[in-house]
Amino acid sequence: MLNKLFVLSQYLTPQLTVSRLAGRLADMDSSPAMKNRVVHWFIERYGVDMSEALEPDPDAYPSFNAFFTRELKPGLRPVDTRESVLVSPVDGIISQLGSVTDDRVFQAKGQSFSLTELLGGDHQRASAFANGEFATIYLAPKDYHRIHMPMAGTLREMTYVPGKLFSVNPTTAEQVPNLFARNERVACVFDTEAGPLAMVLVGAMIVGSVETIWSGVVAPDSGDVSTSTYSHLGSPIRFAKGEEMGRFRLGSTVILVMPDGTVAWNDDRKSGQTVRLGEALGSLAGTVKS
Repeated sequence: MLNKLFVLSQYLTPQLTVSRLAGRLADMDSSPAMKNRVVHWFIERYGVDMSEALEPDPDAYPSFNAFFTRELKPGLRPVDTRESVLVSPVDGIISQLGSVTDDRVFQAKGQSFSLTELLGGDHQRASAFANGEFATIYLAPKDYHRIHMPMAGTLREMTYVPGKLFSVNPTTAEQVPNLFARNERVACVFDTEAGPLAMVLVGAMIVGSVETIWSGVVAPDSGDVSTSTYSHLGSPIRFAKGEEMGRFRLGSTVILVMPDGTVAWNDDRKSGQTVRLGEALGSLAGTVKS
């Protein structure tokens, strides 16, 4: 009953207004005392391990968002450097992983969503990933919230898709149809040695915004789907495996999608399992045409 009430409250809440306001408050640095109280409450409420942070003193951060997107100590998340391995881009919990079937991606028991809609409604973009493989990783509030590359790649395009801002926790995923293809999101497509790789950064309730390394905060005000292409650049935007590519300013979900036959998920990776940045998720089959 409580779960149903929690989900219902999200339908009734002005999600965008509340989330954008929370984002602005999280960026404020004019009231250190209030910021410190909120940060200390957050650490205790969600069990944040500050011993992993490069700056372990909660009061040293100028804003809540600076705390939330805190950097980890060097070497704390070793990246599996084998070229044949696809690694986790984040700390989090594996929500689901498996195959795309007839343009549908499994969300939770009784729920799925459209891959084409997830990627911004472009059938040509989605066709490269038809019957491919996906992995959905949920970042809890306590997690490290920077996002890294699961393999080396060159940025091809980024598509911002406006939408709702439902929570993306397991309870909501089980009860809100088409969740990840209706929430605000940023879909990034990279060219890699194994073919195209889509990384979809899904926004959620109270998420102030999503950032990428190349464009900063991604939050257009037009309310329309917006695509930026980068493959024509004289100086391509390239990322090494494990390199930071973006961050969430409050928690959310990352969805990885690859073409059919390019990756096989490790047998020991299951739904509900905790995963750390840099750990192996699957094995790459080899080079394919993108």
